[in-house]
Amino acid sequence: MLNKIKKNDLFCNYYYQWINVYKKDSIRKITMDKYLMSHKWLLKLIPNLKIYQLNRITYQQLINDYAIYHERQTTMDFHHQLKGAILDAVDEGLIDRDPTRKVIIKGKIPAHKKPKFLSQFELHTLLSNLRLGPELNWDWFILLVAKTGMRFSEALALTPKDFDFTHQQLSISKTWNYKGDGGFLPTKNKSSSRKIQIDWQTVVQFSELLKGIPDDKPIFTDRNVYNSTVNNILRRRCSALKIPIITIHGLRHTHASLLLFAGVSIASVARRLGHASMTTTQKTYLHIIHELENKDVDIVMRSLSALM
Repeated sequence: MLNKIKKNDLFCNYYYQWINVYKKDSIRKITMDKYLMSHKWLLKLIPNLKIYQLNRITYQQLINDYAIYHERQTTMDFHHQLKGAILDAVDEGLIDRDPTRKVIIKGKIPAHKKPKFLSQFELHTLLSNLRLGPELNWDWFILLVAKTGMRFSEALALTPKDFDFTHQQLSISKTWNYKGDGGFLPTKNKSSSRKIQIDWQTVVQFSELLKGIPDDKPIFTDRNVYNSTVNNILRRRCSALKIPIITIHGLRHTHASLLLFAGVSIASVARRLGHASMTTTQKTYLHIIHELENKDVDIVMRSLSALM
């Protein structure tokens, strides 16, 4: 399909064909939707730009125009989604030189960020006041995410056979298609398929709660559910306790943050979260890592002083 493209064809058309040839059926739907959204922005910002007209100036202007509406990180993601197609166009001789070289990424001033995680005291307050009855409910869901750092879709996909109470382990091998019509889907990446150690208290609690539930049945829901449903419950719990209001994904951040502050290595946290690489963990929790590095400097200085 792509060999029919010529230099004077529209870049937005080339990009759309490139997505369908190289990305369709090879990436998750949620990722594919991001590429398609980037195509919509091309139609809005450069509908008439031809492939041969793409140079460093026109590309920088495209990025600048996109950045007017988006924060810097979103603009960076947009750039990365375009870059793969552009480099292929360079390889095919449709563009003379790489126009993305030395691009400057800009963006709107970030809006006021809501808290992403709770302190250890705030988390303890939340978990101590959950409505944990004899049957599974969304409060039990909140507790399990807080104690494991699972993604929302991973926790929804849990079945009784995923619990290994003897070895105090939880197997993450699938996700739940909560944005579609329900049903199991693969994990986000290979690293997301993992085993998570769980504490003995969680073992005791869930060994009772799961009695009578078929081994292959999702324990929290067997149908479509919106993350806003659970987030609203969490919001009400936080509001009633006068602690920062966070989301279910914020519980994942809380879990990772507390582990890092407790001295758990970045490598171990990355494996527990199911990150594809430690780089993802480092980028996500850079502010915490900086705090820990400052503490390390104090420890090093005290240790060196004690040598005299």
